[in-house]
Amino acid sequence: MNGVHELVRVVLPTQFGEFRVTAFEVQPGLVYLALAKGELADGGPVLTRLHSECLTGDALGSLRCDCGIQLRRALRRISAEGRGVLLYATGHEGRGIGLVNKLRAYVEQDEGADTVDANLRLGLPIDGRRYDEAAGVLRELGVTSVWLLTNNPDKVRGLRHAGITVEGTEPLRTAAHSRNVDYLRTKEQRLGHLDTAGEELDAAPSAPPDAVRLIGEVVPPPDRPYVVLKYAQTLDGRIATAGGDSKWISGEEERALSHALRAACDAVMVGVGTVLRDDPQLNVRLVPGASPLRVVLDSTLRTPSDALLLDGEPVTLLLTTERASEDDRKRVQEAGAGVRVLPPGPGGVDLAAALRELRASGVRSLLVEGGAQVITSLLSAGLVDRVVVGTAPKIIGAGKEAVGDLGVARVTDGIALSNRSVHLTADDVVTAWDVG
Repeated sequence: MNGVHELVRVVLPTQFGEFRVTAFEVQPGLVYLALAKGELADGGPVLTRLHSECLTGDALGSLRCDCGIQLRRALRRISAEGRGVLLYATGHEGRGIGLVNKLRAYVEQDEGADTVDANLRLGLPIDGRRYDEAAGVLRELGVTSVWLLTNNPDKVRGLRHAGITVEGTEPLRTAAHSRNVDYLRTKEQRLGHLDTAGEELDAAPSAPPDAVRLIGEVVPPPDRPYVVLKYAQTLDGRIATAGGDSKWISGEEERALSHALRAACDAVMVGVGTVLRDDPQLNVRLVPGASPLRVVLDSTLRTPSDALLLDGEPVTLLLTTERASEDDRKRVQEAGAGVRVLPPGPGGVDLAAALRELRASGVRSLLVEGGAQVITSLLSAGLVDRVVVGTAPKIIGAGKEAVGDLGVARVTDGIALSNRSVHLTADDVVTAWDVG
């Protein structure tokens, strides 16, 4: 097609499988990449993702948008289908305003503008993208009919206007993060995007629940993150049997919700006892979202070198004390973890110092998943902002409680909870409360 020129073809092996990559020049110096699987030019609708370039989200893992997660979901979806194409549209950075202007728009957003008004304040278009070049590339690939992976109706209209038949669409939902939930809501309310963050809380795990609503308004104090406690318990208040078994107290949807809560926060933290007992991964698997920084309170560095949370992404940070030997510090660092030596406190690492360290590292929201000693100590020290509890329809009698002795002698002296929120999953009841 006139104006679209093929430059090179090559096979690219990726974590999502092998793709045929073709580079097309659509303007002088402007190149689109087509990552294809299967036979495209057989006349049937082709599963297609038209992905707008986003360096910060795609390559750097920015949590201000959902672009990187959508890119990886689309590649996985196309690979699973065995036939399809992802068209990576360079020149679309920041809805067409470019990388530097996008960063300038971020400054405006930090001062209170949404993603639409930020562009307008800078005298820039709300959306400067065009889709005729993408349509030209698709035709060069022999694609005239697509099934589009998108939440954006403008892409549908743009491709149709350029002569491509859009047979239907499939949204790429992502689990919202506290840092991008306003961005997602603006895309829905002001730009007409659909299904950006999944369904409400009664949805199936395949549609991630709006966990950001559960964690409440994230307003961190200057000296620590906003802290959310999350645990699952039986109806009689147990988080494990007397023998320590806790799998699985909650149902599948409640566990998916726990992963969505992880995806909504900057970091997730447990004590070393949880690591030794359960060997958790502490990443996001049951919903499409970003895995947070993993934090372990481990005053003597008992975390094993083969612990699952030391295996691969995301980053794991061990908060320890001078009681940890130099050999153990070196051992876990060689396993890929970060180590911070902090003052000791009652029973281990000083919690206030740990939270100060995390806040100084840029952690604004922290999800704490256990164990009981960590939960109890944080509540005792007044370092909790929100509590989220999943209650399962099970009674097991003697077992382990989530919260130990808080030194409360009278009911009226107990920790007050407010701003109640109640949600139902298929099996469990999830309640969320502000503390104090």
